[in-house]
Amino acid sequence: MIKIYHNNKCSKSREALEVLKKGNEEFEIQEYLKNIPNKSELTNILKMLKLKPIELIRKNESIFKEYYADKDMSDSEWIDVMIEHPILIERPIVVRNGKAAIGRPIEKIIELLK
Repeated sequence: MIKIYHNNKCSKSREALEVLKKGNEEFEIQEYLKNIPNKSELTNILKMLKLKPIELIRKNESIFKEYYADKDMSDSEWIDVMIEHPILIERPIVVRNGKAAIGRPIEKIIELLK
């Protein structure tokens, strides 16, 4: 099953959703701002993406700039920050068959679906 971590206000996320709708596979939408991934789920996503938590954070968000830009925190602490402020999670993320991709650019998701 395919899963998309989606924010409808994000144009890239809406674009990724359209790609999924055109495919032949069922998928699940998780609006991650309303249904925030837990620590285990985020840790698993990071493993699939092969990223450190700080690499999944949107550094141009005002919350990051104001409160976290100058912080040196552990991976676990960065995950906690994303759970507390899910707007900081890069989007969209699509998960399929134990692999994941961030849809920036959208071609990364298209490649994941092949």
